[in-house]
Amino acid sequence: MITANMNVAKRAFSLSAHFFVPAVISLAVIIGSSYATAASPDLQDCNTTGFETILKPQVMPFEASAYWLNRSTIKWPNARKDAKSSAQGLPLKQGRFQLVYSNDASIVAKAGEAIKGAQGSFALNVSQTPLPAALASRFKYVADGVVLTVAATDVAKVTMLYSAQMLVVETDAQNNVVAVAALQMAGALDDRYAKAANITDFGVSVSLSKTNFKLWAPTATNVHVCRYVTGNAPAVYIVALQRDTSTGVWSGGTLKSMRGSYYKYLVEVYVPNVGIVRNAVTDPYSISLTTNSTRSYIAMLSAADLKPPLWDQTPAPNTVKTATDMSVYELHVRDFSIGDLTVSAANRGKYRAFTETQSNGMKHLKALADAGLTDIHLLPIFDIATIPEAGCVTPTITGTVDGLTQQETSTKNAANDCFNWGYDPYHYTAPEGSYASNAADGAARIIETREMVQALHRAGLRVGMDVVYNHTSASGQALTSVLDRIVPGYYQRYNSVGKVEESTCCANTATENLMMGKLMIDSVITWATQYKMDSFRFDLMGHQPREVMVQLQKQVNKAAGRPIQLLGEGWNFGEVENGKRFVQASQLSLNGTGIGSFSDRGRDAVRGGSYDDSGDNIIKRQGYINGLNYDRNALNIGISDPSALLRAADFMRVMLAGSVRDYRFLTLDGTVKKLETIDYNKQPAGFGREPSEVVNYVENHDNQTLFDLNVYRLPLSTSREDRARVQMLGAAIVAFSQGVAYYHAGLDVLRSKSFDGNSYDSGDWFNRLDFTYTDNGFAAGLPPKRDNEKLYPYMQPLLANPAIKPTSVEINLAKNMFRDLLKIRASSKLFRLDSTAEIIKRLTFHNVGAAQTPTVIVGHLNGDGLSGANFKEVLYFINVDVVEQTLSLDSLKGKQWQLHPVQARADAADQRVATQAKAQSDSGKFVVPARSAVVFVR
Repeated sequence: MITANMNVAKRAFSLSAHFFVPAVISLAVIIGSSYATAASPDLQDCNTTGFETILKPQVMPFEASAYWLNRSTIKWPNARKDAKSSAQGLPLKQGRFQLVYSNDASIVAKAGEAIKGAQGSFALNVSQTPLPAALASRFKYVADGVVLTVAATDVAKVTMLYSAQMLVVETDAQNNVVAVAALQMAGALDDRYAKAANITDFGVSVSLSKTNFKLWAPTATNVHVCRYVTGNAPAVYIVALQRDTSTGVWSGGTLKSMRGSYYKYLVEVYVPNVGIVRNAVTDPYSISLTTNSTRSYIAMLSAADLKPPLWDQTPAPNTVKTATDMSVYELHVRDFSIGDLTVSAANRGKYRAFTETQSNGMKHLKALADAGLTDIHLLPIFDIATIPEAGCVTPTITGTVDGLTQQETSTKNAANDCFNWGYDPYHYTAPEGSYASNAADGAARIIETREMVQALHRAGLRVGMDVVYNHTSASGQALTSVLDRIVPGYYQRYNSVGKVEESTCCANTATENLMMGKLMIDSVITWATQYKMDSFRFDLMGHQPREVMVQLQKQVNKAAGRPIQLLGEGWNFGEVENGKRFVQASQLSLNGTGIGSFSDRGRDAVRGGSYDDSGDNIIKRQGYINGLNYDRNALNIGISDPSALLRAADFMRVMLAGSVRDYRFLTLDGTVKKLETIDYNKQPAGFGREPSEVVNYVENHDNQTLFDLNVYRLPLSTSREDRARVQMLGAAIVAFSQGVAYYHAGLDVLRSKSFDGNSYDSGDWFNRLDFTYTDNGFAAGLPPKRDNEKLYPYMQPLLANPAIKPTSVEINLAKNMFRDLLKIRASSKLFRLDSTAEIIKRLTFHNVGAAQTPTVIVGHLNGDGLSGANFKEVLYFINVDVVEQTLSLDSLKGKQWQLHPVQARADAADQRVATQAKAQSDSGKFVVPARSAVVFVR
């Protein structure tokens, strides 16, 4: 094998005198494999159309039910009972344990028979010593079982076997198999190759005089890099990389820059239950790619020709001093412009649509920025697995308002159309190609992503991005599996028999493993430093360790030289639920980190019900803004729970106080309670230590839009104008709440998805945004059957009702009311307090307790001595009732209140407030119009 590798090196060197090609001793030689006679890859292998070549198939499959905890320790939960007894200090009746290995995947181990095909073995000792605390903590989810140790004299030898097929076997006195298991390797690899975490230049590194490649592949036996001049041309070079035995990193390079060309790796590696495989695979640290991600791109991100003009001189807006200053608009790149006829045809649905400053869409965003919106938050723009980057289709869709043809056409084309939300990561640190003008050009997607960010910064908007490090689009030997085809069995999270966990919908990653956590951190740093991203929203963040997220926070802030806000979904479920594997980055565990977690407390109370309502509940479970107890719909007539509205009102106060644990107020039962003592589904309603740790919202890309939910729950007789007003009551509650304010794009223009409850793959038709303000998307036909069919009987009569769909009058009313709400929030730091201490000091609720008028929330903010308060006091009212309400607040008598300047303007959006809201200083009476949010100031 040494000779074979040297011949490859000579062959490559003859093609270019610029290559550094070290003599490589393969691991196959070191451990004496019969596979060592296999030929090394050549240029022809670089040009094969397949993505895998099975060099030697595995003879027999095995479940991975044993765990390498570190390089010397194995835990085997499924060992037989007498082995477990031995681990507890009782005598082992018979048998022994051993580690057997084969470098050509030839082991046959059947119960009651002798082992065949193994090339060697090591004795394992049953340990009766408790595991070290750190090890016990990391592997606390592993069931009780026998703990086995490798003899100290064998540890170094065994670590050389990490590239081989290895099994832990129990045999009886006749040396026949009693039990057998493959091993989950992450603990051993993290222990053995911990130094790899200190490497800062994984992937391709380019300067004017050389190019270098680094790939972490500690279990590979050979790694080669193939170089291509273009994204579809044949390979011109193949070079063997050298392995560093201390880190498991393979590296090599050239004496010249190869900027602008492409590469991929050929990785020879043992794949459990497959065999010895040569994988043709892209770089997990790819910074760009060619069409459909078939080859990685060689580039230097700091190069001038990859930057738009004045890129380095275009700063982000200085609008966010602390996280609570954030007002975020969640937006999908394609949704933003695909239907905007004021965008040039070539740029619709693309990054460059954001550079067309006179388009309807950019005028809309600029107006939001002028009103006080601070951040655009982009749904995933990293490389996505499910959008064809060449030849995707945009089907023509027609049909009746409640018909099936629209969803039939959309579903038929879903796999080949140009749309997906993008929660299916392929390469974490490369921009998605379908949004670029030319997916085949690795430079285009880099430059155009930067052009988009630059354009938004120039419009006064910071830019955040959705990141999805909790899963990959595929695992194992699948085409779009990258990580698992380089280090099989490491990057994903596995169950007790070695199957990939999929609680997040796809192949879960294991960010608790050292190099997966590092990949996430390195990726975020690249986006923050090279693309000037200002914030990040972590999909299903609760599936990641708090410790890793805190490390990420520190490292990205240091690298960027500025605070980078981190937000995420801190939901608690799946195999990591309740800290089963580690302390999660979840709602109840992030206290003190400053990392924001989305709050479902106020969201559910505002809208009613929960995210998974079905059957009659989709209508019956009215919420605070859409009629709970005070404006009953047809299915709620005669249903009585007098306390339901009072509970919802208290949850509004929880939300408005930022859901922080230590704030207290007089609750519906007449007692003063801290928010952390108020029950929310057996969890504390108040979960944050500081307001920066809470993200308030009433709608985002998931589930039905607020407009659609309100169509279900409001009485059919509700007018179009009142539907718009109800929507803006939801927006007002977010705007007035302490913490981070988060809005879904289109909330302000009554966006509907025609009831689609999961539009991730529903195409442009059901995800439309209209910045002409003439069509909100309602009554676009029945949504795809996939997630919605069970609700069709409820949807059809509503879609067919012409009195529901808003006109441009109502859409424009909502749009302008939303902008006024942004202006009000931006007008005073009192709506954006930085700490729990300040909230406790400055926020008081009136109209509370058992005797309250529950349809009216009254919040009182004291601005005394607060920089940026701009008012001595602020008093806001949120009246969700269908009738005007008059409240007498004796404690506020004698104060001269005025309508907030935004609402007092002659051209104020809500003329109902401007003409009907009243504050009587002598009596302390306040008149609040029906379905309105009113702000008075002093």
